[in-house]
Amino acid sequence: MRSISKGELSGLVHRVVGEVLGQRGRGAGVRTGGVHVTLGSCDGPARPADPDPEEGKKKGRGRELVTLRCLEAVPDGGRFVVPGGATPTPAAREEAWRRRIELVEGHTAAVGQRAQTPGRALRVAVASDHGGFAMKTEVLKWIDELGHTAFDLGCKDESAVDYPDFAHAVAEAVTHGRCDLGVVVDGAGIGSAMAANKVPGVRAALCYDEQTARNAREHNYANVLTLGGRMQTPERLHAIVRAFLATPEGAARHGRRVEKITGIERRYASRGEAGK
Repeated sequence: MRSISKGELSGLVHRVVGEVLGQRGRGAGVRTGGVHVTLGSCDGPARPADPDPEEGKKKGRGRELVTLRCLEAVPDGGRFVVPGGATPTPAAREEAWRRRIELVEGHTAAVGQRAQTPGRALRVAVASDHGGFAMKTEVLKWIDELGHTAFDLGCKDESAVDYPDFAHAVAEAVTHGRCDLGVVVDGAGIGSAMAANKVPGVRAALCYDEQTARNAREHNYANVLTLGGRMQTPERLHAIVRAFLATPEGAARHGRRVEKITGIERRYASRGEAGK
């Protein structure tokens, strides 16, 4: 059997594509010059993962892929985090190149934040207002007992202070990569979540039990935990902190949705810049 050259194979593919387009009603004489043919190893890193038949039986789908639809909400020149276990399709890579979108490998969707690896010691920024000060001292101990490093960003005692200042300090430490995750304690946990979420790249979640803590990390890639120090028992708060720090970010489908949250943030940030 005569071997076929790359040039011959490329020409054959273009002819086949032209015939298919014509059969789909796009008319005769369709130009196929826009079709790009790349020849390489079938096992190359840019090749999408093949659907796993057994996995499909269990989950009703193949392995996670990053497709063109995943990039729709990403602005030109932006970035898209490819969650662990996902593979961009060739069409998605081409679209990213055309629109100058940076494809970042890893779990995290926050700029400057390192992806959490199960079992890895974490750097955790911790702060509170006066209403959460007593519980903050316990949180610092728990983080140390879990083998992580806690950074106390205040306050220093139970004298009255403003919770937005301390939520902001934790959010800044996380979004700039000085810490992997953050914990803020105030009386109810609500105001600190609002303040922290004003900082780009921060996804703060007020959690009230272990289930919401795990969900915040796995589904929403939360990087700041807020707690109501006066709303929960120390035992429950301990369990929440433990669950939050132990849970990694979830599968690619969650990362795709989180990236849409980030896309909304970018959209309004760009409007603000344009108005200056």
